[in-house]
Amino acid sequence: MSTKTPATNALTKAGIAFETREYDYVSGQSQIGLHAAEAIGADPQKVLKTLMVEVDGKPACCVIPSDQTLSMKKVAAAFGAKSAQMMPPPKAERLTGYHTGGISPFGQRARTPTAFEETAMGHDRVVINGGKRGMMVVLAPGDALTLTGGLARPLIA
Repeated sequence: MSTKTPATNALTKAGIAFETREYDYVSGQSQIGLHAAEAIGADPQKVLKTLMVEVDGKPACCVIPSDQTLSMKKVAAAFGAKSAQMMPPPKAERLTGYHTGGISPFGQRARTPTAFEETAMGHDRVVINGGKRGMMVVLAPGDALTLTGGLARPLIA
């Protein structure tokens, strides 16, 4: 399986050190991040899922531990907005250029404001989708924050 994606290209271009981890993606999983964590033998708190949201009607990206749930109230506060809701999957796919289950915060078609769950920043390394189903990248959380121009904020319920 090729490990070249817009996400890995963006990481390479930025000079960020990362490793890839591949696993057999099973479609139809309700907890894709937890499935990925189990498949690669990683702590679910260190495996981060990428969720596309709309804050006051504008697109944004949230990255949280795979074993946690997003709080829309905290998402709105993180972006200085009044409201937040999940972005419909077809819209997220068009906006990012990735398929649901393979959305990465790196190398998206359109750069969107990004927020990472602040507790994830305390790990030495985190695992984030690498831009396609069944492939993850392992990197320092500070590097992920820097590349996306993101914020570290409380996002989980």
